[in-house]
Amino acid sequence: MKSSNPVLTRLGQAAERQRTAGYGYGEPYPTTPGYAAPPVAQTMSIDDVVVKTVILLGLTGISAVAAWNLIPDAYLGVAWIGAAIVGLILGFIISFSQMANPALVVTYAVVEGVFVGMVSKFFETFYHGIVLQAVVATFGVFALMAVLYTQRVIRSSPRFRKIMIASIGGLFMIMVINFVLSLFGVHTGLRDNGLIGIVFSLVCIVVASLSFVLDFDQIEQGVRMGLPQRYSWICAFGILVGLIWLYLEILRLLSYLQGGSRN
Repeated sequence: MKSSNPVLTRLGQAAERQRTAGYGYGEPYPTTPGYAAPPVAQTMSIDDVVVKTVILLGLTGISAVAAWNLIPDAYLGVAWIGAAIVGLILGFIISFSQMANPALVVTYAVVEGVFVGMVSKFFETFYHGIVLQAVVATFGVFALMAVLYTQRVIRSSPRFRKIMIASIGGLFMIMVINFVLSLFGVHTGLRDNGLIGIVFSLVCIVVASLSFVLDFDQIEQGVRMGLPQRYSWICAFGILVGLIWLYLEILRLLSYLQGGSRN
């Protein structure tokens, strides 16, 4: 079963590999004389994912506050771009590596904190109070999606997954094309204040919100299949990525509604 998040798509494959390996993963070890059974690896639980997610969010928040207060305004753009590039590289490494590396995940959270802090400071300069509004809205949407999922109001059916994966892939391609066109002075209006920009931001927010359903489902299945405890870091990383995307989209939409685009 796959998720819209490339990190979480590997969970099912990891569980299958662990079950195939057998030893040290809750399976009986051969009772051969002279051999001692290796310690049984603890399996991941929902609580593990929650704790790791809170840790990563805390690190991201602390890093964002530190960057906001310590990095001079003159270096805001450099810090913004630098953190974005480093975060993107780390994100790809974590997403496509075969090992759950807590150190890399923690580093990603800190770097993304700098990025989020600089972006937030930029928007707050023009729209007072917008950051607090975006933070409250982001966690409100996340909590709503968690409730809707646990109550089975929204389910991750095969059709739902296909639609979501296609939607996220399509939005990503549109954003890349729009960015490339902007480098040549072509403005499509997708990221400007106006009807097109507002509608596009709303679409991104809806898709980002619904993507949590896929992630919740993948985490739940990972727990059911008995993934090793260390994979809770990967799950927490996946949730963090979704929250940051949702926050940035809400921040942008609020800037439109409060008086214009400041790209």
